[in-house]
Amino acid sequence: MTDQPPTDQPPLSTPPEPSGGHQPPAGGYEPSAATPGGSYPPPPPPPGGGSYPPPPPPPGGGSYPPPPPPPGGGSYPPPPPSSGGYAPPPPGPAIRTLPTQSYTPWATRVLALLIDYLPYLVLQGIAGGIMYLTPESTCVTNISQYDVSQFCDTQPSLIGQLAQWLATLVGLAYWVWNRGYRQGTTGSSLGKTVMKIKVVSETTGQPIGFGLSVVRDLAHFVDAIICFVGFLFPLWDAKRQTLADKILTTVVLPI
Repeated sequence: MTDQPPTDQPPLSTPPEPSGGHQPPAGGYEPSAATPGGSYPPPPPPPGGGSYPPPPPPPGGGSYPPPPPPPGGGSYPPPPPSSGGYAPPPPGPAIRTLPTQSYTPWATRVLALLIDYLPYLVLQGIAGGIMYLTPESTCVTNISQYDVSQFCDTQPSLIGQLAQWLATLVGLAYWVWNRGYRQGTTGSSLGKTVMKIKVVSETTGQPIGFGLSVVRDLAHFVDAIICFVGFLFPLWDAKRQTLADKILTTVVLPI
């Protein structure tokens, strides 16, 4: 058989793969250089106005810290008052800063007091009428050697006395309910409701309650002890308070 002559060409070999296991992309351009860690940097943002990826979460997996407090360590200042005049006062100590004309005038308070007294006066008038119309007379005849005389004495009847006591008890109950409970819980007695005024605490701006309302009425004794001058204090006082109001720190305001 015929021997084949040897050839001078070396055998074909497969070229080595690039390090990192990445194949060159199709398209004819070379990839960018790899980072020292063995991975490629992220691709540039997409063309055409695409958005950037969201920022990474905060370190440690927690939430972002709260905003810093206002300068000086205090709270933010309140908004300035309106330019139309006095700003509406908040409840509480701001009642101490009201102008004098914001308090109830003296004449209005007197009219409210008279209206409060009216039912009590009606009860006493009815009881007095019963007592006047049902008297009991007792006559004593004195016979002497020279003269015969008779003396008569008129006294209230039992019915009249019972009517007077009943009127007093009902009037007292009415006063406690009207000036104590009603005024203490709502701020207004019947007379104050008619005149559209109310009694409130100077420090809280709220009704003073049943107990303090009764004490306030008893404190009017101080107003009357010096020729009733205490009742006239609202005529010149800056807050139009009586002495009882000053003792109980109460003011009378329009509703």
